Amino acid sequence: MKLYYSQGVCSLSPNIVLREAGIPFELVEVNYASKKLPDGSDFLQLNPLGYVPLLELDDGQRFTEGPAIVQYLADLKPGSKLAPAAGTLERVRLQEWLGFINSELHKAYSTLFDTSLPAAVKDAVRKKLEGRLDHAAAKLGDRPYVLGEQFSAADAYLYTVLGWSRFTGIDLSRWPTLAAFHERVNQRPAVREALKSEGLLK
Repeated sequence: MKLYYSQGVCSLSPNIVLREAGIPFELVEVNYASKKLPDGSDFLQLNPLGYVPLLELDDGQRFTEGPAIVQYLADLKPGSKLAPAAGTLERVRLQEWLGFINSELHKAYSTLFDTSLPAAVKDAVRKKLEGRLDHAAAKLGDRPYVLGEQFSAADAYLYTVLGWSRFTGIDLSRWPTLAAFHERVNQRPAVREALKSEGLLK
């Protein structure tokens, strides 16, 4: 199994999940600017959209879209408890969180990285994002993880996205619940391993 990634982007989430689940895999870096792989080949031949994560199975099948990938990985190792069983209300809660993070947080943060956008647009996006972070903090409440006591695939995704705050002018300390969550997840051994593998932690 191969995970195609670029440093510091959303592919960190499945990198974490793979390690939490104890699934052997090969990490392949994609040059985000040139779309080239380490061997010089064109990543666009694997994913015409040009973005990561991309998960390649041993039989050659490939999958994109982080929320789908992390659920698939969690289901490979049900004993890891990274996702509740399919068909349960708890699974719907996981999917609810993954959908919220993907559409309401990830996309807003991504917009703030776009250097072509005028400041007024970014200000509007930042204001809307702050409202979504209010909601995330209230929804998380005093639970250690989004589903309660058990770390899940959604926690890996939320951690990854919240990590972009310091690069986008978002002061996460405004939401103590989210700041504490981020630091809690940051201390997990699998998370530390994932960060080191991407050169994000020495």
